[in-house]
Amino acid sequence: MTSYTSDLMRLLDERGYIHQATDAKGLDALAAKQIVPGYIGFDPTAPSLHIGSLVQIMMLRRLQQAGHKPIVVMGGGTGKIGDPSFRDESRKLMNDATIAENVAGIFTVFDRLLTFGTGPTDAVMVNNDEWLGELGYLEMLRDVGPHFTVNRMLTFDSVKQRLEREQALTFLEFNYMILQAYDFVELARRYDCRLQMGGSDQWGNIVNGLELGRRMEGRELFGLTTPLLTTADGSKMGKTASGAVWLNEAQLPAYDFWQYWRNVDDRDVGRFLRLFTDLALDEIARLEALEGSEINAAKIVLANAVTALVRGPEAAAVAEATASATFAGGGLGEDLPVLRLGADGMRIGAALTELGFTASNGEAKRKLAEGAVKLDGVTMDDVGHLLTLPPGAEARLSLGKKKHAIIRG
Repeated sequence: MTSYTSDLMRLLDERGYIHQATDAKGLDALAAKQIVPGYIGFDPTAPSLHIGSLVQIMMLRRLQQAGHKPIVVMGGGTGKIGDPSFRDESRKLMNDATIAENVAGIFTVFDRLLTFGTGPTDAVMVNNDEWLGELGYLEMLRDVGPHFTVNRMLTFDSVKQRLEREQALTFLEFNYMILQAYDFVELARRYDCRLQMGGSDQWGNIVNGLELGRRMEGRELFGLTTPLLTTADGSKMGKTASGAVWLNEAQLPAYDFWQYWRNVDDRDVGRFLRLFTDLALDEIARLEALEGSEINAAKIVLANAVTALVRGPEAAAVAEATASATFAGGGLGEDLPVLRLGADGMRIGAALTELGFTASNGEAKRKLAEGAVKLDGVTMDDVGHLLTLPPGAEARLSLGKKKHAIIRG
């Protein structure tokens, strides 16, 4: 680890957040002598972010914990275009009502993890449509356009990959990097923002922004990126066979969220505890040193800590109790997903797919044939088996050791 003098850079370094920095020594010196407002942008393309964004949210939390000011930028303006970075195709354009609804949903997680207010280190959430929506096209071309060359814009990976694959990159999307760079300039003007942070895929956009700030405003700005977050098996963080792991309860029940962390690879436990919890580093070192079946205790600590931060302490407690009742006591647990059968019942293969345990009836058939499906502990192998229960009666449907649901008549 590099030797830093500021609490901010020491905290980010020792917990594993730093991948690239435009001027680490300069940022360290600045953070040691004054409050540094820093921002990260989030596109409101859905009513919830997923855990792929959680490392960025935690980075803003670390910024505040170290005595600095987090600025959460919702891309209400840029969201009308869509970030082309590393995407194979264009995003669907959103209207103002959808963007506003998504921003409201996303705010709930930030409100748990950051302290908002009007104080010098209190977090603020802003929507870049406030300034981008007011920009006249000719004024934008005149004031910002001269600082960008098409030659350089064509060298960015986000553009090159689309062109190399001969997939359309619209002129609208091509403007995204200019607008994001202008965000940094406007935030510097409005909030004296000196730092932009983001994932490693945002490096080019961040550099664009600080260069534009220097040219237009003569400001010294800084950029910092986190490592590309993958799990120990090389898969992308936040992606599972059944879909994204959403941060909001409306998109993913707390029990499923808790289970994701409970079931992480043994090799990821220490790293995830440093990135996604506030546990002391010496306690994390003790937990990640556990071996064999004892590492499961560390995973429960991880699941409880992350769920408590994102969903609240009560959600974490209920999820752990449900897991305990399901796995240890063989009970149903009160927070498992519930599938109501209706008067006509449902085929067991269709039930597995309806619950999201399998992606298709074909996969359900394979899992049944493998003996991976149990109904109240009894192995089932007939894809056509009709699940029926009297009104109010319950049974437990399981796929493997990790997926469980309540079937209710």
